[in-house]
Amino acid sequence: MFEITGTLKKVFDEQTFGSGFNKREFVLTIENGRFPQDIKFECVKDKVALIGSFKPGAKLKVSFDLRGREWKENYYVNLNAWKIEALGGGAGAGGPPADDDAPLPAEPGETVQDEDVPF
Repeated sequence: MFEITGTLKKVFDEQTFGSGFNKREFVLTIENGRFPQDIKFECVKDKVALIGSFKPGAKLKVSFDLRGREWKENYYVNLNAWKIEALGGGAGAGGPPADDDAPLPAEPGETVQDEDVPF
């Protein structure tokens, strides 16, 4: 298991193959000194939905496995993402900058109460 953080650059359309196998790829930009790296990951099968709620510009932490295979004496490596978490901006990160005076959004399952309500 590996983890890496970066900024979502691009999300590709989901691909479905004749065998029923499906995948969705995305690119994460990793800050690496003066030379940022664009790294392509993939979500397969039931993990395809993980990337759907994020927009380019979102800061993410991606947990992934390395997958390698050989085909006709060529070797291929895939970065198979199995967990994606927003860092500091939530699932909609990448939109306009947040207003520092605006109230923070509620976490799932949390009730928000407005302190200015008279009751």
